[in-house]
Amino acid sequence: FGIRALLVVTVTLSPVTATAQSGNYVAGEDVYPPLWDLAPENLLDFPVKDNKIVISAWNYQGRLGVYKSLLNASAKYFSTFGSQNRGNILWGLPLQHGWQFRTGRLADPSGVTSCGYENGELLCLSVRSWWSCMNYYLAIIPFLGAVEAGLFGELPYEIEILPPEEQTDEFCYSVKDCWSSMPKLMDDWKAFFEVNNFSSFKLDDALGLMWKAHTTSIAYALPRFQDSLKYLSGPEANFGEDWANAVDFIAATHFSTDLPTTNNFQAFLPQRMLVEEDVIPFISDFSPEQNNVLVTLRALHRANKLTG
Repeated sequence: FGIRALLVVTVTLSPVTATAQSGNYVAGEDVYPPLWDLAPENLLDFPVKDNKIVISAWNYQGRLGVYKSLLNASAKYFSTFGSQNRGNILWGLPLQHGWQFRTGRLADPSGVTSCGYENGELLCLSVRSWWSCMNYYLAIIPFLGAVEAGLFGELPYEIEILPPEEQTDEFCYSVKDCWSSMPKLMDDWKAFFEVNNFSSFKLDDALGLMWKAHTTSIAYALPRFQDSLKYLSGPEANFGEDWANAVDFIAATHFSTDLPTTNNFQAFLPQRMLVEEDVIPFISDFSPEQNNVLVTLRALHRANKLTG
């Protein structure tokens, strides 16, 4: 019942309904993640140093450029599913990242640094942010899997991913490094991005492979960043874990993560961080639908725990 309620509230709504009920999804540039037009278009738009393409994974535009490169490199395989690459099922990843950025979830929740704040380093992604760390496994790892799968063809340079300032052991930074430390996860993302599969895929098969890799990413990342939840308010920490749990159920439906469908879905996610005073489903500055989704996610997580 829980996942059905969640999907009925979100997935089946038309773009008109989503627009009317949420300030987050409106026609025009807001359909795309914040600063999308400023992100690197492809890998050769990133800085090259010592014969290496250098990617700053702890900068919002850097990660956004990784997503944009993936979308552009795979666009030809999704041309039959909509104009302007809108039918590409990889849109779910940058749109989720953009929602995290817009709602302040990628900033330093400990308040020790100015990372991620408007009056500090706005584009900085804090390694103390649970959301930012979890997202690394849904940005850099898929990207390196795509590199290994040949999505970008033969690259003239190696790839270098810059590490964060702390917790460096919780991440990997190259294809070789990631294959060594998390081979199953890299296998799953490589399987999704295999060019010979991409050139003749059925959409449902592609969604199945993508969601398999997506849920494996979350399963790898969740235990690594439990300590990061301590920086969040109780309601926000609960919401983060509830959301991670719900992804397994959403994945089972082979939910299509193209541009319009994902935007409709995200219109009902909280538009700011939750604070200690927030009591669901009575958060006054959230829409009834946003409150209902939070209740559903909570119930789904509790039921999952109770049933093992």
